[in-house]
Amino acid sequence: MRPDDWHLTEDVDSFLARAGDFLRSRPGRHIMQLTWAERVRKRGADAFGAVAPLFGVLERGGEVHATFYRLPPRGFGLSPLTPEQADALAVRLAALGHFVPHVSADHRTATAFAEAWRRHTGATPKPRDPRLRLYRLETLTPPDPMPAGRGRVLGERDLEHVMFWCGEFARAVGEDVSISADTWADTRFADKRYTLWETPDGTPVSVAGMNPLIGGQIQVDIVYTPAHLRGHGYAAAVTTEVSRAALDAGARDVVLFADLSNPTSNALYQRLGYRTLTDWTVYDFRRDTLESPAA
Repeated sequence: MRPDDWHLTEDVDSFLARAGDFLRSRPGRHIMQLTWAERVRKRGADAFGAVAPLFGVLERGGEVHATFYRLPPRGFGLSPLTPEQADALAVRLAALGHFVPHVSADHRTATAFAEAWRRHTGATPKPRDPRLRLYRLETLTPPDPMPAGRGRVLGERDLEHVMFWCGEFARAVGEDVSISADTWADTRFADKRYTLWETPDGTPVSVAGMNPLIGGQIQVDIVYTPAHLRGHGYAAAVTTEVSRAALDAGARDVVLFADLSNPTSNALYQRLGYRTLTDWTVYDFRRDTLESPAA
């Protein structure tokens, strides 16, 4: 395996033309590549900052074996890699002077790349908390009984409600994002469809969102219930509503991420019919080994 088997491009259309079939062949494990490539394609590269996104394809003999993406200043997202493939990518990126602030991938891939990056640059990797688990829906099993109330899909007239709930979710998970009417369109929350679970008197108690259909797959993201309202089955109800809506929209696969440190949410998703696809890890790297490049 040669480092120059990795082909790099800033053109998302070229990336998808080369690797689209490969990504769609295993959509669950390529959820982040598919999602962010589609966002760049729809919004335009300049929507994510002054520095162009970077995409990579590992290709040998006309066959695609792996991919990566980066939207500066974010880190690199990797498809599943063997240790040899991860090492070749680390050599390629280091030779080009790229700084890797963090890497995100399934646990084995992220660990293989972190070790390779340390060997070739001296950077010290540190696993980030929380660790995540990626689930895929097998057979949807709604809770029985469902809590009293109903699911209500939020539309354009509900933007204030949507921004409020996404802001609450972001604060709860420590996500550093500014959510307002001026910033909304640039956030990762803007392209989702949201459902509120409301009690019989119309009080909203839980929210869930889902991403657009991409590659035959929909990701459920986000699921949030305020702490004082938990334990009543609201999250299970709203997750059921959104999962069913994803299937009705034509999704062959429905996936979601869960915080591994939260046994309650993991048990909930498993009761609803979600099964483990892979564990997910992010490694941060110290910035004192390579200078950040201009590209």
